[in-house]
Amino acid sequence: MMRVFRSAAGKVAAFVFAFLMLLFVLTSVDWSQVTGGSRSTVGTIDGVSIPLQQFQQMVQSEVAARQQQNGRSLSEEEVAEVRDAVWQNLIQQRVLDREFTARHITVSPDEIAETIQNNPPPQLMQAPEFQTDGQFDLQKYQAYLRSAAGAQIVPLLEQEYASQIRQAKLMRVVTSDVYVSDPELWQIWRDTYEKATIEIARVLPAAVIPDSAAPITEAEARDFYQKNQERFRRPATAYLSYIQLLRFADASDSAAALKRATDLRAEILAGAPFAEVATRESSDSVSAANGGLLPEFGKGQMDQAFEKAAMSLPLNVVSEPVLSQFGYHLIKVEGRTGGKVKARHILIPIEITGQHRNDLDARADQFEALAAGKLDPAALDTAARALGLTVGAANPLQQGSRAQIGFQVIPDAGVWAFQAAKGETSPVIEVDYAYFIFRLDSTQAEGVPPFEAIKADVEAAARDEKKIAQGRSVAEALVRRVGEGSTLEQAARAVGANYQVLGPFTRINPPIRDTRVVGAAFGLEVNKLSGIIANDQLYYVMRVTKREPADSAAFLKDYDPFRAQQVRLARQDRVRSYLEALETSAKVEDNRAQIFRTAAQAEAAQPAASR
Repeated sequence: MMRVFRSAAGKVAAFVFAFLMLLFVLTSVDWSQVTGGSRSTVGTIDGVSIPLQQFQQMVQSEVAARQQQNGRSLSEEEVAEVRDAVWQNLIQQRVLDREFTARHITVSPDEIAETIQNNPPPQLMQAPEFQTDGQFDLQKYQAYLRSAAGAQIVPLLEQEYASQIRQAKLMRVVTSDVYVSDPELWQIWRDTYEKATIEIARVLPAAVIPDSAAPITEAEARDFYQKNQERFRRPATAYLSYIQLLRFADASDSAAALKRATDLRAEILAGAPFAEVATRESSDSVSAANGGLLPEFGKGQMDQAFEKAAMSLPLNVVSEPVLSQFGYHLIKVEGRTGGKVKARHILIPIEITGQHRNDLDARADQFEALAAGKLDPAALDTAARALGLTVGAANPLQQGSRAQIGFQVIPDAGVWAFQAAKGETSPVIEVDYAYFIFRLDSTQAEGVPPFEAIKADVEAAARDEKKIAQGRSVAEALVRRVGEGSTLEQAARAVGANYQVLGPFTRINPPIRDTRVVGAAFGLEVNKLSGIIANDQLYYVMRVTKREPADSAAFLKDYDPFRAQQVRLARQDRVRSYLEALETSAKVEDNRAQIFRTAAQAEAAQPAASR
């Protein structure tokens, strides 16, 4: 079928084909055909086994669609996100199909045909073949559906629209009783438009009470640990070592960039048009597309070295190479008006090149060959010794987070670490300035770590708890000072509290998202000091300095559209809650973690003869 479709639908843009195939794959699960189980399954949903091959087909289709959209390959992290999205899609589709059956929701062929004819998918509406004078032409689309080529699309559209129509019918049933009363509507209006301005003091015990005033013994720490187990629950955590091979440009690379810039300047002085050379050679792709022309700029808008040269350069003179943080520039100023400069430039970045690149490539090859994708934990140390590198320890990596070395986020390591076996090394992971290889040294399962492993964290938490208890006396002292005649600001500064004036703000967009503070801001009398408002970490004392009521006349004027908007939002909330409840009710067994292995594990599992 696919060869026939590709041939017959040759006039349809490639992205349209990809879109339709993705819809087909994601909506064509026949649950009656996947029951009964299989040895190669990724899990079960309500007792229905999901074959690995089917799941992989869905993932690959979505990956292909995203790669086509992004114009690049996906990272391991992005592929993992696709797997999660496809899995969630399967869960949702299964529970929806269950609801369709339970509620006897069906769709007729006539309903599907009418929808296909008159409601094309938005992506198809962008296809050049269906445009007239830049606008989507429904008649062209309908004529295409009647053609031999279009007839091949119809089954794919039928599959998608059957699902969409059933879902729409189900959602109408689910939201049929949604109603927003007039009192509720007025409350929403008030929450949206009534405003308050406050002055507020915040007593943060962790900041105002010194550690020496809240000492913690080991016995207290252990007792706190035992009484607050859930507080110390941690996700699964991986402990990694790593080596890195830096790849910074050196003096030879800078000299090569300078020579290239000098040679291009000579070419321009010999008669080559600056704009043509810029289009051909500049690494600033945005300006290169316009012959190197930059938007007009003034002082303080450009790199300092670039700006200094451009401000002093005579008109229509090609500068000597100018070094900035981006590399070497050739600059040609074409005009100055009112402190603004109109200029063209050619950017030659300082990149690793020549013999330096050859040497680095050779080290990178050795780096990969010695250490990457190995099951032997000694491989990392062997590579470090051979290449004169240091083995470092990464910060503990929690499942679902990204690895970080210093301020640099390292892609893909967070996914790899929870697929790897103990002692295994990662593939080479590349960032702008270095190549990395990681080793999984150990993992800790999700749960509460032993006391000794998190002793410092427990002591800090116990100390903060003691400080919070002591912090109330600081807040009480603040209130007393106000009662004795100090302003709230003076009292706050006297006890070391933070003072701010906040507002005007509304209930739905408060600067402090604490319901007790928001309630006081719209409940206190204007200019009356609040009592002490406490939460789990700090204390507030506040005063409302101004309140602006919601406009009831505007409410009556905008009543109809406002009601329509709020009913629509209420229906969306109902649908969201309904779908969440359905998905929560599904009985799911997820075996993906046991199936998707690292490349090193997969290679080791192959028979020796096939390697």
